[in-house]
Amino acid sequence: MSRPSLGTRPGIIFLKGHLVKQFVLIFMSMLLVVCSGAQTSTAKDDKFSDVEKEFQALAKKFGVQLKDLGIHATVGEGPDLKVLLDVNGTKMMIPASISKVATASAVLAHFPPGYKFKTQILAVTEPVGGVLKGPLYLKGGGDPSFVSENMWFLVNSFTRNKITKVEGDLIVDDSMFDKVRYDESRQKERVDRAYDAPAGAMSFNWNSVNIFVRANAKGSPASVFIDPENEYIRLINKAKTVGGNENKLLADRDEDKKFAGDVIHVGGSIGQGLKEVVVFKNITQPDLWAGYNLKSFLAQRGIQLTGTIKNGVTPEKADVLAESESKAIEQVVADMNKFSNNYVAEMLMKNLGATKKPKGASLADGMQVLNEHMQSLGVPSEQYRMESPSGLTRENKMSSFAMWKVLQHLRNDFRVQPEFLTSLPIAGVDGTLKRRMKNSKAERWVRAKTGFLTGVISLAGYAGLEDGRVITFSFIYNGSTDETKVRAFFDNLLIYLVK
Repeated sequence: MSRPSLGTRPGIIFLKGHLVKQFVLIFMSMLLVVCSGAQTSTAKDDKFSDVEKEFQALAKKFGVQLKDLGIHATVGEGPDLKVLLDVNGTKMMIPASISKVATASAVLAHFPPGYKFKTQILAVTEPVGGVLKGPLYLKGGGDPSFVSENMWFLVNSFTRNKITKVEGDLIVDDSMFDKVRYDESRQKERVDRAYDAPAGAMSFNWNSVNIFVRANAKGSPASVFIDPENEYIRLINKAKTVGGNENKLLADRDEDKKFAGDVIHVGGSIGQGLKEVVVFKNITQPDLWAGYNLKSFLAQRGIQLTGTIKNGVTPEKADVLAESESKAIEQVVADMNKFSNNYVAEMLMKNLGATKKPKGASLADGMQVLNEHMQSLGVPSEQYRMESPSGLTRENKMSSFAMWKVLQHLRNDFRVQPEFLTSLPIAGVDGTLKRRMKNSKAERWVRAKTGFLTGVISLAGYAGLEDGRVITFSFIYNGSTDETKVRAFFDNLLIYLVK
């Protein structure tokens, strides 16, 4: 038998050699890509290789003891999620105002973007010849953002009914919420500062009054203006004008037991060198406060109200004569978070309660909805206890991991992520972070909710990195170190993580 011709073998051997060569080249290319990816991943991770060392150094520098901290911080997402720091992450601590993160999460879950609250003027009789006989009703819809601009819109809409006189009382209906004006978990003693304002379904101007004081000739009384001007406030002005630039004004608010309203006492002195000083005080009766302001606004449009201001309930057969809508819900949440507004937090919580109980909704009704929401997110029940939506209490308890869990949900759920992120203060730019991390690598790269009570400092939110990744962090401090040092510790830790 003859052997196969050798003439074809070299070709076959050459072809196989060519294939092998191509395979080797492809394999090496793939290996390079994999190695390159591994190097990139390693390079990313190397950015945080010294994070524990830096954390320890910063804690020592600012005199912060680790036992007083609760910290949980991660970077990346999905399978690339990496824990950067976990210090007492499951320890229950007082969170202060970062509690509003949980409140925002529940609110955004229950009210879709663009949702608006309504405030109405109603009546049961028809006007005759420009005169409306019988009571006029002002019905509150739980709007936390109902301010002077909204009141003007409501009154201007009302004027189109061509009513020039109301012969009867103005009945303020705030029955959508209960009559408990303050979160019972707040500090027990009331103060007249704006941050301790009461809540009511019919509220106006954050349930606070603006007091403007201007200097006059030296030795003469100072000029004091109440804004907006109305019969609910009775002003007692004993402020004097003195030389210099000092502000030694004293302003107090007292509830007037004989008169349905509040008394503002202004005393002390204002220096001639000061252009104007503004003081904010809360009021005590939201419904009557809103009613007297409506009467004042109507009068400015030439509409006379002959009766008195009372509290009551709108009859079902009443017709709507004017209506004002609130800001969109996401903007209301921003009002709460940007400036840590406790009043807005409680108003929103009662609105949550009203989703299940349309009349007389209480804070407890809302907190039940919030706690159900927390459970739906898988937050460990043994790592949080929420009594207050605002965090203006020492009764709230939460671990840094529990707060991180809520933040991670808000980051990953696209239905609420844009609205929540926009609501947070921006480092070095606005809100409660306006003066923090300014002119540092973290300016505009950190968006977070702040918290403060005596012995409590907290910060929770997100820090962006130039490579596109995002750090989710929750920092809580409960201890006796000076608050400025704790804030500096948190800020410098974030600056390090960002850069």
